Amino acid sequence: MKKAERRCSIYLMHFTKMHGLGNDFILIDGFREDFESAAKNAKLLCDRHLGIGADGVLLVLPSDKADVKMRVINSDGSEAPMCGNGIRCFAKYVFTRGIVTKTKMSVETLAGIMRPELIIKDGIMEAVRVDMGRYSLLRKDIPVEGSSDEEAIALDIQVQGQNYTATGVSMGNPHCVIFVDDVDGVPLEKVGPAIENYPLFPKKTNVEFVEVKGKDHLKMRVWERGCGITLACGTGACASAVAAYKKGIVGNKIRVSLPVGDLSIEIEDDKRVFMTGPAEEVFSGDIILAQL
Repeated sequence: MKKAERRCSIYLMHFTKMHGLGNDFILIDGFREDFESAAKNAKLLCDRHLGIGADGVLLVLPSDKADVKMRVINSDGSEAPMCGNGIRCFAKYVFTRGIVTKTKMSVETLAGIMRPELIIKDGIMEAVRVDMGRYSLLRKDIPVEGSSDEEAIALDIQVQGQNYTATGVSMGNPHCVIFVDDVDGVPLEKVGPAIENYPLFPKKTNVEFVEVKGKDHLKMRVWERGCGITLACGTGACASAVAAYKKGIVGNKIRVSLPVGDLSIEIEDDKRVFMTGPAEEVFSGDIILAQL
């Protein structure tokens, strides 16, 4: 009996590489490209040795609820509800390609409708401001084990022989915010994955370590769920600002410093959070994907 033959077709896919403060993404125009193949091959595409290299893949898709839809595929192949740095890159991409012609647009995500606004001065796109929606500290919304209506403001976490007190925040995806005296001294590569997979978080979590630098200034490092250490995380910056705001450490306008630059976060009385930061295009090209 002959073995079944494996047939392989070759697909040439066009992509664009972008980043928001070093948090980098591969953008695929799903109106023109085989986005399902891109999603299935996300791990390869994001591999920094065998592929293009990125923290994630952003798929541009049609929407019947908003101007356009964004899917976020992490570098490990899992799908994320939202991405703060990603949506800034996404907004710049769809505007410059004429997919959306408005500077104020609506974007469908798994975390709901997001509303980025491109800030353009003298014909130059300086930044993107995003209405990130409303935050929640409720255990059931993050989620945190127990899924109750209690706020997750003093979570006890024990990993790598250390005790941490954390604040849980939902920004459409789960965050665990921990304040420390020296953020650069945290062994993030060790404690990050341990906390991401900690039993308190049934859907895992993003992990932010935060150092208070001033009354409206925070410094942050992040371990992203499904990605690992990244240079920036937009929803993480929002969550860190919210945690500090709720503790009375900062006011409602906060600068969050990351390894490559800063994000500006504004928190309104109705719990709505706005994030402003850059989005940069690096290069475009074509990559060969083998489809079995």
